[in-house]
Amino acid sequence: MKKEKEKLKVLVVDDEPSILMPLEFLMRKNGYQVFIARNGTEALESVQKELPQVVVLDIMMPDVDGYEVCRQIRSNTAMEGAKVIFLSAKSKDADIRKGYEVGADLYIPKPFSTRFLLEKIKELAAG
Repeated sequence: MKKEKEKLKVLVVDDEPSILMPLEFLMRKNGYQVFIARNGTEALESVQKELPQVVVLDIMMPDVDGYEVCRQIRSNTAMEGAKVIFLSAKSKDADIRKGYEVGADLYIPKPFSTRFLLEKIKELAAG
């Protein structure tokens, strides 16, 4: 008997409930195991506990910003191979460049297409 494929673990981090809730719903609907964090501190705790394969990360948050969360994910050997997607209203070239410098796999400016985000998660998860 074939073992059921393990669900992809996705952590969605955003301090805006209007973004967090629909994304959580969308990810669940698409068969992902979803964890949410409302700030950078929660994100880092969730990363330690759940070891998600994909992290969808906002940059501007009240405590620890997304850049720092990404840096810490990249320095965590248990998170090796995890994909980080920045989803941010910061869309200047310098912001995007900094996102890639701290280790993002992808940087998507807000507003964004949920279909595009799902396609990219699928692509990144496939390797």
